[in-house]
Amino acid sequence: MAVFGRQFDIIVAGAGHAGVEAALACARMGLSTLCLCLNLDSIALCACNPAIGGTSKGHLVREIDALGGEMGLAADETFIQMRMLNLSKGPAVHSLRAQIDKNRYHMRMKYALERQEGLTVAQDECERILVENGRVTGVRCAGGTEYGCRALVICAGVYLKSLIHIGEYSREQGPSGLARATGLSESLQELGFELRRFKTGTPPRVSRRSLDLSKMELQPGDEPIPHFSFLTDRLEREQKCCYLTYTNSETHSAILSNLDRSPMFSGRINAAPTRYCPSIEDKLVRFKDKERHQLFIEPEGEFTDEMYVQGFSTSLPRDVQQLALRTVPGLENCEIMRWGYAIEYDCIDPTELDPTLGSKRVAGLYFAGQINGSSGYEEAAAQGILAGINAALFVKNEAPFILRRSDAYIGVLADDLATKGTNEPYRMMTSRAEYRLVLRQDNADLRLTEAARRTGLISDARYDRLMYKKDELIRAKEALSAVAPPNATVNGLLISRGESPLVTGARLDRLLRRSTVSYTDLLRLFPELPDISEEAAFELETEAHYGGYIERENERIRRFEGQESVRLPADIDYSAISGLRIEARQKLSSLRPLNLGQASRISGVSPADIAVLLIKLKEMNEKRRGGEAE
Repeated sequence: MAVFGRQFDIIVAGAGHAGVEAALACARMGLSTLCLCLNLDSIALCACNPAIGGTSKGHLVREIDALGGEMGLAADETFIQMRMLNLSKGPAVHSLRAQIDKNRYHMRMKYALERQEGLTVAQDECERILVENGRVTGVRCAGGTEYGCRALVICAGVYLKSLIHIGEYSREQGPSGLARATGLSESLQELGFELRRFKTGTPPRVSRRSLDLSKMELQPGDEPIPHFSFLTDRLEREQKCCYLTYTNSETHSAILSNLDRSPMFSGRINAAPTRYCPSIEDKLVRFKDKERHQLFIEPEGEFTDEMYVQGFSTSLPRDVQQLALRTVPGLENCEIMRWGYAIEYDCIDPTELDPTLGSKRVAGLYFAGQINGSSGYEEAAAQGILAGINAALFVKNEAPFILRRSDAYIGVLADDLATKGTNEPYRMMTSRAEYRLVLRQDNADLRLTEAARRTGLISDARYDRLMYKKDELIRAKEALSAVAPPNATVNGLLISRGESPLVTGARLDRLLRRSTVSYTDLLRLFPELPDISEEAAFELETEAHYGGYIERENERIRRFEGQESVRLPADIDYSAISGLRIEARQKLSSLRPLNLGQASRISGVSPADIAVLLIKLKEMNEKRRGGEAE
């Protein structure tokens, strides 16, 4: 039966990583939802690297999972290798990364959409946004079909007027040979959105059979196998290996001698590139003194010979790609199965959005993913679940769900985009999070799951698991108040770890503060301690080892939240506030920050401007109180 003219509560345009999370969130919150996709075979497509997670991105996946999202569960079910990164550093930057089977991941997510109650999936192109009296009322598709809705989430990815470049060759198409979207850009411009052109890219894929893996360094997965989702129990699976090799002077010569044939350097691409994921030719220009660059050779799945050449993103001509790759150890006879390419596309200025990822121009219109100027699967999915939740709450006429910078990496991501904007594809990094010791990947459930309970995305099973973990922590902390005597057994452990022995008795929680002592160590010595999960034990150890630093960070958070609590009136006339610099007046009038904290993070607003705002707010409050007294 056709769905011409059908009315939905919410429409999600796009079914990439942002669209999947947005559509699932809306449907799971009890709203009739339509998910439109250019091609059903591209749902949750991993058009670039065959991986989920990584430095800072693993934090986002854990937070998506803690909010009731799907990415972590799907990665756990379809991984072919798991590795925890940055283990030589502190727990704030530990990040899980999974190599996934790209095709299985796509199928796993497609099935999740298809089986979700209240969600309709359709292959069609959203071409026009329908608006009446400043509110979204529906969409018109390329073939003329119209669908009504009360809220719309645009998750267009890199498909808007996308253009592929391989050397001198260009083609109007989307990633991986898929069709692009052409009409939505004009519709956004008609609504007043200023569009930008950004650029990203992907490396070539090579046939495993053509490689000499013996010349490369083996990169095995972790044992025991870690996992993303807080609902996943221990994983048992044979893991695939990745491999490490390096470029050399011959590689660099082959690339640099053909630099004029790269569209990035010949002037054929004018879009803003990704600073933190540069092409190989860009690396060689920016880091001229570096003798070699890492290349990770990663399998794309269990049932394919395609190998991804991580670190060799390029838009060089085909002959140069092959020439350069064949200078790399282990790739001397490589056969390229898919050529690397650059892709440029339209996106919006994300400062058009508020922290819910909702449009300031059109009520009920939300945006998520690369259309907001971000890059990466995880950044897209994080925006997708946040925009989906808020679109659903908008339809229900409930208070929005806002994550602050002190709450989550997702909060940092949304605030950076909406408040600071970006002039190039935005990538999440641990350095962007001021409170990263508190916002660790391991405690995402403790930070977010209970707060997300009101959305309806938190199942009873997930909530019960969180409550059990909290109970474990309470019981263990109470038991750690016991005193350890300075006997030979205790001191033997301490001396073996290079720690000073006890002279007098000490509380167990004081012993746990010593960096070489674990909860498992204490459990062996004091069996009366509760036997708790590895996850709960890690929380206790981290809090003990870094307690002083965590407390100082919490104090900074309290000061930050003090500024966030100072609301700015929606109708405040910044142009009339004497003392504000001209740039500050313009930026504040344009971005309309919700609170003093957000205002302080706007580029061009100085601490002196914030002081002026505080004085103005005090005057407004005194005037209002005086009026009430009369």
